[in-house]
Amino acid sequence: MKALVLRSPNQLPEYTDTDTPIPLPGQKLVQLHAAALNHRDVYMTQGLYSRIRVPCILGSDGAGMCDERRVLLYPALEWGEQTAAQGKDFRVLGMPDDGTFAEHICMPSSYVFPMPDHLNWEQAAALPLAGLTAWRVLFSRCRLKSGEKVLISGIGGGVALTAMQLAIAAGAEVFVTSGSEEKIEKAIALGAGAGANYRNEGWDKQLKQDAGGFDVIVDSAAGDGFSLFPALCNPGARIGVYGGSLGKVNGLSMQPVFWKQISILGSTMGSPEEFDAMLRFVGAHRIVPVVDTVFPLEEGAAAFERMDRGDQFGKIVLKIA
Repeated sequence: MKALVLRSPNQLPEYTDTDTPIPLPGQKLVQLHAAALNHRDVYMTQGLYSRIRVPCILGSDGAGMCDERRVLLYPALEWGEQTAAQGKDFRVLGMPDDGTFAEHICMPSSYVFPMPDHLNWEQAAALPLAGLTAWRVLFSRCRLKSGEKVLISGIGGGVALTAMQLAIAAGAEVFVTSGSEEKIEKAIALGAGAGANYRNEGWDKQLKQDAGGFDVIVDSAAGDGFSLFPALCNPGARIGVYGGSLGKVNGLSMQPVFWKQISILGSTMGSPEEFDAMLRFVGAHRIVPVVDTVFPLEEGAAAFERMDRGDQFGKIVLKIA
């Protein structure tokens, strides 16, 4: 079969022939029709990821056919028995296990879920990792309720956009931040109430004026900008954090955190039960993931280069013939 194989860190994956996997007992062979990139895939090609095993087929998101059904793959392997947090054997599909940038993949049958019937292959492939991560941080961790005001930082990435779509469907009023005016305008066109460019002086004060305060803030960057969030929070607000790409937070004052009784909640991926709930919600509300661009599998290197530039609005998807 054809696949994108990472031969070594610090290089792009190679489009090449490799052996078609043979399912073990309890596994299903899935013929993949589309797969989507995540930032973790790019980080691996740059050597910026733990437990890199090569050669390896990358890719955490996949949609395809199994037993004559259209299916999606649950991307969080070995979550464990606890709902509060993942277990010690937890890992994400696509490293160290072979992932979805290939024509076929073998998966445990319990990780193969029916695909929402209103989505095409490319839209469906954009959903699993982003949808699962967004669902857990919004609903399992932050306990989002209808009518609340939500701020989602860094709009344009897959998880942030999916969180925005889920929150709007749940009846929340959503605001966004970005370093791109174009991305803010696109988010407003999709239903966000307003947005602020975090490159502008006083962006936080602008949001405070527009929204009056937030009940839930969802962030993946951390960094010094995170220190401005407590001042934007309403009493009893929840700040959900699913990443830390900008590193440590300097200048965070704890006074508003304890005085407003703000909760800061870490979140990573989610359980199979949360994945199933997310898929049902997406199907019930006919949510369509935002796809930025579609590349054929053989042009995977170009897809990685676009992801690395950070220009995308939505998911970058690979079409698999």
